[in-house]
Amino acid sequence: MSPTVPVPSQLRERIGRDVDRAYRRSRNGLRYAAGSARPKIGPTPKDVVWKRDKAEVWRYRGTTPVEWAPPVLVVHSLVSRSYVLDLYKGNSAVQFFLDAGLDVLLLDWGIADEVEAQNTLETYVDEYLPRAVEGACEATGSDEITILGYCFGGVLSLMSAARHPEMPIRNLMVMATPIDYNHMPGMTGLLKDGKVQVEELFDDTGNVPPEALESSFRILKPTAEFTQYANLWQNLWNDQWVEGYQAMNQWAGDHVPFPGAAFKQVAEQLLTNNGFVEGTLRLGGRDVDLGAITCPTLSIVAERDHIVPIDAATPLPGLLTGTEAEELRLNAGHVGLVAGRQAAKVTLPAIVQWIKDHSDRVGEDDE
Repeated sequence: MSPTVPVPSQLRERIGRDVDRAYRRSRNGLRYAAGSARPKIGPTPKDVVWKRDKAEVWRYRGTTPVEWAPPVLVVHSLVSRSYVLDLYKGNSAVQFFLDAGLDVLLLDWGIADEVEAQNTLETYVDEYLPRAVEGACEATGSDEITILGYCFGGVLSLMSAARHPEMPIRNLMVMATPIDYNHMPGMTGLLKDGKVQVEELFDDTGNVPPEALESSFRILKPTAEFTQYANLWQNLWNDQWVEGYQAMNQWAGDHVPFPGAAFKQVAEQLLTNNGFVEGTLRLGGRDVDLGAITCPTLSIVAERDHIVPIDAATPLPGLLTGTEAEELRLNAGHVGLVAGRQAAKVTLPAIVQWIKDHSDRVGEDDE
């Protein structure tokens, strides 16, 4: 009988690790296929403090006392769901802001249907947004607000601030916001070349369906879906990674229609004529003059953004002639600015620091 060969401790540990990972991979694979064990989306408690039609302002409830003023109103995009900013417990930009002592509100546009098909950019820029700011101020007891516009929410915030300098905006921040549409790939080129007509994109409700927008994003990274599945298989043993993947994958497939009348204006004035950079943008018969913005402004750009490439976002400070605008470049992707480990470690702390540097400590005037 041959003698028993002892198994080195390192080999035992490796075998044990591989067996455990194989078990987790099988378990998580079954859960993923069944659609079970998904994390709770948008877990942070909130209250509706203002509402008009489908647009709502939510004020989030945190356990950390508010230490900084004014409150922060996040203005979300028209084409995606806002819960990407409050993805799930442990991965939430909203919760990060609350834990930093900020008073956080969010303007959510709802899901457009036939009623919203006739909404123009003026509807959002001249009606909803100024009233939402008023509602946020009233709900918080503040006489001014800091605005943080994300993606197309940044476009709307810039337009509204330029057209309504009387709005009580203390600070204006825009994040991953397209400015120079000559550097926006995908649908921009198709519309400019006349290969796609705007009306061809509308569905029976008179809006641009989310599938049309998702297809234009897929063109930018045609192999992204295969890469995601490969990454899923490699990390299927990792419970935390799978939790994040499920939440992000749910959000990525949960976009909303773009109101038809507003999209026509975007297609003509921004996608085709590059209105911000060329200075030709007009709403309601008046020029949109970004030079009318005088409050402290920060442009947050993502260096690895494939939806709003960095060259499309960087021209903003040069167009804000009425204020000394700053730019914050962060090593992140479009969504990585607000979600994921990189956001919690790098991007969100940098954003919070700028807010604090341009805010007041609560109660300091009373000292």
